[in-house]
Amino acid sequence: MKQLQVILLFLLALSTSLSAQRRYYDQVFTNVDLATNITYGVNASVLELSVAMQAIPKELKMNVYSPAGDTETNRPLVIILHTGNFLPPTVNGGCSGTIFDADDVEMATRLAKMGYVAAIADYRIGWNPIGDQTTRVATLINAAYRGVQDSRTCIRFFRKDHANGNNYGIDPNKITLWGIGTGGYISLASATLDTITDTYIPKFLTAQGPMVLEAVNGNPDGTTVGITFPGYPGFPAGDTLCYPNHVGYSSEFGLAINLGGALGDTSWIEAGETPIISFHVPTDPFAPCGTGIVNVPPPVNLPVVEVTGSCGFQPILDAVGNNDAMVNANLSDDLSLHARSINGNIEAFYPFIGLPAGESAPWSFASSSNPYGLTTDPMCETQNASHLATIDTIMRYFAPRVCGVVRLYNHCQVTSTKNLTSIEVGMSATPNPASDQFVLKTDSRFTMQHIELIDVAGRLCRSIRDVNASQYTVQRDGLAPGIYFARVTFKEGLATQKVVLH
Repeated sequence: MKQLQVILLFLLALSTSLSAQRRYYDQVFTNVDLATNITYGVNASVLELSVAMQAIPKELKMNVYSPAGDTETNRPLVIILHTGNFLPPTVNGGCSGTIFDADDVEMATRLAKMGYVAAIADYRIGWNPIGDQTTRVATLINAAYRGVQDSRTCIRFFRKDHANGNNYGIDPNKITLWGIGTGGYISLASATLDTITDTYIPKFLTAQGPMVLEAVNGNPDGTTVGITFPGYPGFPAGDTLCYPNHVGYSSEFGLAINLGGALGDTSWIEAGETPIISFHVPTDPFAPCGTGIVNVPPPVNLPVVEVTGSCGFQPILDAVGNNDAMVNANLSDDLSLHARSINGNIEAFYPFIGLPAGESAPWSFASSSNPYGLTTDPMCETQNASHLATIDTIMRYFAPRVCGVVRLYNHCQVTSTKNLTSIEVGMSATPNPASDQFVLKTDSRFTMQHIELIDVAGRLCRSIRDVNASQYTVQRDGLAPGIYFARVTFKEGLATQKVVLH
């Protein structure tokens, strides 16, 4: 009797946790594996231009986070691009600007615990924020263009790795580009900048011609050589500004995430392009949420160029159909309903409202008041409950869209979290108890999407994706003897079947 009570209590706890513990929705892994200082490419940096008088080849680095103990080998990949105003911490104020930014690490860790592979990727920085107006605009659009090339280089690195052993266990058809602050400018441009001629608009033109030239800067993918010509401003003739990396692999990705970035111009948006999810503070004083002038942050506060933030471009994305998968899903969870009630009934846009004046990135925090050891303490804001709550909101809004709406990850489609009984779905396990394998079977009206095996300690022991059938044979494959619970996901909800292995 006592053993039965223990099992019943466990089943009650499990039924409570089932709707809250789903891979790609929730943190189902406890620990994360970290690979640091990975070189994903080499390209020409202008950061040392004033000293070296030429562009210097720079190794592009990333840190890769993955769920520890995971048996999946084809996992969705999220590439995170940090903020920093295209300047190093020694110049931008000292709180951010590297792949070690604390808020980036928090997000990457959470994503890995949810079952994703998350890479925080460096990109080339450097521009002149205190030059004259034309110089500020020209150097900034070139910095953003290099960021686009680097983001796409990182995508190709993973595709090349997948074709040569798949060391990171990713699915090359399930890639998301996640930009934070300045990184948001890059993820947005990467999603919309199809050809270099997209930049041939008045604000990015001078009397001498376009500010970005393919022969000089390389193509948007960074797969062609870019070399300066005699008289090209700021560089010696023949200087190489773009070195191709991983040529022959695709730069495409399935979804862009923007946290507080803006789009260089809404003319870049065309139907059929990558879906975008945005998070923005409508009163952001630096990156406008609507259409406005982006400014060099304090203490300089110089105007640079007109851009359009999330409040302005997200309705356009919905109107041209780029976010149709999310619009047509009509998500009705509390967070989605709340977002639509405060954003003008727009899909894929979460505005953070009611924040103190001057707040632009409520998710942003540093590991200490001086994370990069500057001689003058910049007094950076460190983690508090508000930051974590903001990131909680971002993850909760992101998960159902990337996982069940955008159709990037059809192996984790879930449209309901309703707890179903095995009787409702006609589910059985045969034989039970089992020795080597057992067959899970349901009524033909209920299609199993994926199956997870949970032990009595609540640990995820096996994850089987893309089942899409009403009958499936589960192999034992080394599972220890004991009681397990097969947690099965259907379109209609979740059901559990107890299984005993001898």
